[in-house]
Amino acid sequence: MTLSKQHLALLTLGLAALAIAPSLLKTYGLYLLTLWLVYIIAALGLNLTVGYAGLKSLCHAGFMGVGAYTVAILMKAGVSFWLATPVAISLCFVLGLLIGFPALRVQLHYLGFATLGFNLLLMLFFRNEEWLTGGTFGIQNIKRPELFGFSFNGNLAFYYLALVITVVSAALLAYLLRSPWGRAFAALRDNPIRAESTGVNITAYTLMSFAIGAAYAGLAGALFAPLVNFIEPAPFGLGMSLLFLMMVVVGGSGKFYGPVLGSAIALLLPEYLRFAKDWYLAIFGFAVVAMMIWLPGGLLSIRERWLLHKAKTASDKTATNAGAV
Repeated sequence: MTLSKQHLALLTLGLAALAIAPSLLKTYGLYLLTLWLVYIIAALGLNLTVGYAGLKSLCHAGFMGVGAYTVAILMKAGVSFWLATPVAISLCFVLGLLIGFPALRVQLHYLGFATLGFNLLLMLFFRNEEWLTGGTFGIQNIKRPELFGFSFNGNLAFYYLALVITVVSAALLAYLLRSPWGRAFAALRDNPIRAESTGVNITAYTLMSFAIGAAYAGLAGALFAPLVNFIEPAPFGLGMSLLFLMMVVVGGSGKFYGPVLGSAIALLLPEYLRFAKDWYLAIFGFAVVAMMIWLPGGLLSIRERWLLHKAKTASDKTATNAGAV
C-alpha cells in the first residue's frame, strides 16, 4: 500500500494535530474529542457495509451496544479489558454474519427494514434482560483499562489509547480496501450480477461486509463503555443508527475519510449550535438536508463537483467558439 507524498504529508499533519489537540482543550472538549474517535471507528465499519459494499444497514448502533455491554459485563466479572474487547469484537462479527443472511434475499429499503428490526430486537434485549444488562438502570462504574501496571483512568491517557486504536483500525481497513477484497466489495456495490459473472463470491462478500462492519462497531462499543463509565439502552437505539448513517452520507459514502469528516460534523456541529437553545436541532437538521440537496455525494465530493463543473464550462466554451467559427 503506497501513499502519495501529498497524502502522506496531510496524514502526518492531521495525526500531529490530534496529538497536540488535548493540550488546547478543557475536560469536556477532550471528552468530545475522544468520543469523536469512538464514532470514527464505528462509522468506518458502516462505511464498509454501506459505502463500499452498497448494502443498507440500520442496526449499527445495536452492534455498538453489543460491544459496550459485552465489555462492561465481562469487566464487572473481573475480566481484563484486553480480553473482553476481542470477545466483544468476535460476538459482533458473528451477529454481523447472521444479519447478513437477509441481505442475500432482500435489497434496498427491504434490507433496511430487516436491519431496523434487528436493532429493535437488540434494544428490547438490553432493556428487558435486567439480570444481565441492568435494564433501564444500566451498568455503572465501568473501569478504564490498565496495561502492564499503567492505568488509562485519566482522560488524557484514555484519549491517546483511543487515538492509537483508531489509527490502527483505520490502517487495517485501508489495507483491506486496497486488497482484492476491496475491489470485490466495490464490484458487489456497482453491479452484483456482473461481479458474480467475474468470479466474485456474492454470498461470502455480502456476509463479510456486514460482519466486518459489525466488528468495527463492537470495537467502538468496547471503547465507549469505559469512556462514559455508565451504559444503558438509550444510546444504542434507532436514532444513533440513523446518526451513524448520516455520518457516512454527509462525509462521503464510499470515501475512506468520509466517516472522519461526517462524524466530526454530527458530533460537533450540534455543540456549536446550542446557543440557539430549542432551535438548535432544527437548524442542524435543516443544514444536513440542504447539504444533501446540493452535495448528494457528501462533503468530500466538493472537489469532484468543482472539477466536473470546470470541465463542463471548458467544454461549453469550446463548443461556443466552434459554433462562432
